[in-house]
Amino acid sequence: MALKSFALIIAILAVVTSISHASDPSPLQDFCVAVNDSMTTVFVNGKVCKDPKVVTADDFFKSGLNVPGNTSNQLGSVVTAVNVNNLPGLNTLGISLARIDFAPYGLNPPHTHPRGTEVLALFEGTLYVGFVLSNPGPNMKNKLFTKILHPGDVFVFPVGLIHFQFNVGKTNAVAFAGLSSQNPGVITIANAVFCSDPPISDDVLAKAFQVDKKVVDYLQSQFWWDNN
Repeated sequence: MALKSFALIIAILAVVTSISHASDPSPLQDFCVAVNDSMTTVFVNGKVCKDPKVVTADDFFKSGLNVPGNTSNQLGSVVTAVNVNNLPGLNTLGISLARIDFAPYGLNPPHTHPRGTEVLALFEGTLYVGFVLSNPGPNMKNKLFTKILHPGDVFVFPVGLIHFQFNVGKTNAVAFAGLSSQNPGVITIANAVFCSDPPISDDVLAKAFQVDKKVVDYLQSQFWWDNN
């Protein structure tokens, strides 16, 4: 009986530790340059490895992050991502990068990265940034951490937590973010809730947000901009 209990504990620990990684798995080779090839079934971290004999320096190179993004949209911000989808050499390396441009009073709205922690460095302008902790105990509110950033400041957003950046200055702002995944993903909260396809039932949203269905219907009828 004791042996069975011990085996059960080992099995549970194995499952827990296998899903507790904070970033992508480490590669077992020098590199695995991603390539789109529907004829093969061998995948590593969701991508097929390019034959190392035909890999070139260009597979690890991308230019253009010096070019400001177009912020003339409803949010006044735009994210220029560098991840495994546009820099194949990142495959299996567990990192990615993004440039974020803000017009005056531009917003990178509340969102999460389900697969990556983000560290953000501000190069120009002034940003109000913050993140909200996961649900606490009964009768407690989700704690908010915020900071005003100036050029040269750095702020970290833990993996999976809702966070945002808002340009509180009268000039443009530019930030660069590093993420602990080759493809961290983005879930923009408002877009996901009010612009899903098909729409979430207004009965569900009205009760969840404790508002009238007319408010939900109005929000679902709006155009929700994707700045990524």
